[in-house]
Amino acid sequence: MRNKYNATKTTIDGIKFDSKKEANRYLELKLLEKAGEITQLELQPRYLLQPAFGKNSKKYRKIEYVADFQYLDMKTKERIVEDSKGFETAVFKMKKKMFEYTYQGLTLLIT
Repeated sequence: MRNKYNATKTTIDGIKFDSKKEANRYLELKLLEKAGEITQLELQPRYLLQPAFGKNSKKYRKIEYVADFQYLDMKTKERIVEDSKGFETAVFKMKKKMFEYTYQGLTLLIT
């Protein structure tokens, strides 16, 4: 099944990925983890960009950014947050900017 951006959902190791690109990157990261180049590989980590709040009797939901992967690079000791994108939407660009402001100690990598 294809989505509006022509991505094909793919399943690997019983995990459903939104695109072949994301699934292939998962396989690459698993190899890097096996080689000891990265550790603590995590899928779909969530980052709070703005908490929920209320104003004038109206409730606003929180805004979160869900990345594809997060891991620790053993060479640089940096925590890497990674997203596999074929196309950057306007919403993604906004969330990326909010992420960069809120999580300045993390490195966001777009592949």
